Amino acid sequence: MGISVQIRTFTGAVEATCTHPAIDGLCERARHLDLPMLGGVDPHDDTVFNRSQMRLVIPELHRLAEETSDGEAQAAQEIIELTGRIEREPHRYLLFNGD
Repeated sequence: MGISVQIRTFTGAVEATCTHPAIDGLCERARHLDLPMLGGVDPHDDTVFNRSQMRLVIPELHRLAEETSDGEAQAAQEIIELTGRIEREPHRYLLFNGD
């Protein structure tokens, strides 16, 4: 299984999940573009972004959504939808769960 993305609370409860099959490719493209946040996602372990880091992660997702293939763009859009919840609700984290 590839990378999935989750919203987790500070207690570890999973509130939402994105399992789009193109997330792996999206993160690989971010590495090739030298994007500092998403390019650092570890494909084999968890990578966690907090609420304050969303100001850096969201622009990277928008860039990827505009510059990538249809599948990867769709994955980026699905993750962007998750980030809105993190911005609205405190104590939420965006977790990239490597396989």
